[in-house]
Amino acid sequence: MNLKTKITKLHYDRNAKGVLVNILEGMSYVYGLGSGLKNWLYDKKILRPKKVGAYVISVGNMTTGGVGKTPVVLEIARYLLKKGEKVAIISRGYGGKLSNKNVNIISDGKYVLHTAAMAGDEPFWLAQKAEGACVLTCKDRYKAAKYAIENFGVTKIILDDGFQHRKLFRDIDIVLMDSKMGLGNEKLLPAGPLREGAEALDRIDKLLIISKDTDHTKAEKFARIMEKRLSIETMVCAIEPDYIYNIKTGEHLEEGNAVTAMCSIGQPQQFFDFLTGFYVKKEIALDDHHQYSPIDLVDIDGNVVTTEKDAVKLLRFDKDNIYALKLRTVLDVERLLNVKRKS
Repeated sequence: MNLKTKITKLHYDRNAKGVLVNILEGMSYVYGLGSGLKNWLYDKKILRPKKVGAYVISVGNMTTGGVGKTPVVLEIARYLLKKGEKVAIISRGYGGKLSNKNVNIISDGKYVLHTAAMAGDEPFWLAQKAEGACVLTCKDRYKAAKYAIENFGVTKIILDDGFQHRKLFRDIDIVLMDSKMGLGNEKLLPAGPLREGAEALDRIDKLLIISKDTDHTKAEKFARIMEKRLSIETMVCAIEPDYIYNIKTGEHLEEGNAVTAMCSIGQPQQFFDFLTGFYVKKEIALDDHHQYSPIDLVDIDGNVVTTEKDAVKLLRFDKDNIYALKLRTVLDVERLLNVKRKS
C-alpha cells in the first residue's frame, strides 16, 4: 500500500491515531487557513466571480473523489441536449497529459479529438458518452467557458468538479455526497477528505445524495437527515449496476462467471460490491486515475471486469478478456435543476 492509498483510508477512519495522523492534522491547519481565507475574500465580495454569457451549472463535492460526479454530469448534459441547448462540459483535466494551462478541446460536439491518456479518463469518457456536447479541459474554467461560448455558441455550461473554483460565477451549485462515506472523519485535507470547512455549506443550492446500492432506503433516510441538519434542499441519485459487457465486442457476461475485478477509482470497494452476482477471484484496487500499462494485466488469468472510466484506458491493449460494468443513473434532472439561487 503506497502513502496516497494509506492516507485515503485514514480519511474514513474516525479512530485513526499515530504519528502520520498528527502530521496530517498539522498540515490540515495550514490548508484550512488558505481555504478559509479564499472563501472569506469571496464571501465579503473583495474578490468577485466573473460572469459569462451562458447559464452555468456546477457539479462538485465537499470531499475528495469517488462520489459519482461524472455520471451525474452526463445525465445533466443529456437532459439539456434533449431540450435543444448547446452544451459544454468543462473539466480541469486531472490525470491527462495535455497541459491544463491551455484550453483543450476534447470534443467539439461531433468528434472526440484526444485519447484518454491525453485528455484524462473522465473528460474522455464524457466526450464519448455525451454525444453533441463540447468537452473542454482547462485549469482556468472562466477562460474555458469564454472559449466555449465564443467558438461553439454554448448556452449551457456544466462545470465538472467546479464547487471550489470560485473564479467563475455559477447559476446553480450542486454538491454531491456519498450515502455510505458521508464526510468521512470530517477533517480537512490532508488529514481528512474535506476540501473546505463549514463556511462552504452556505453556497450549496442543492445537495445530492449518491446511493451506490441496490436498496436505497438508507440513502433516502440519510437525505432527510442532511436536509434537516443543513437546511439545504436534498434529493437522492441512485447509481446501480446494469450489466457487464466486453469492451471490444459488446458481448454481455452472464452472472456466475469467474472474474478478476480491477479498477483505479476513488472508492473502489463500492465497485467491488456491485459484482455480487459473479465469482470474484481477486480484487485489484490501483491508485485513482492510474495510467495502465501492459504489465498490469500480465498475471491475470481469465476475464477482467473494470469500470467504464477504466475501460477507456484499457481499450488500446489487444485483449479480448476485458469487460466493463455498465451502470445506470436514476435521477430526476428536471427537479435537480429547479432551484432558487440564494441571495
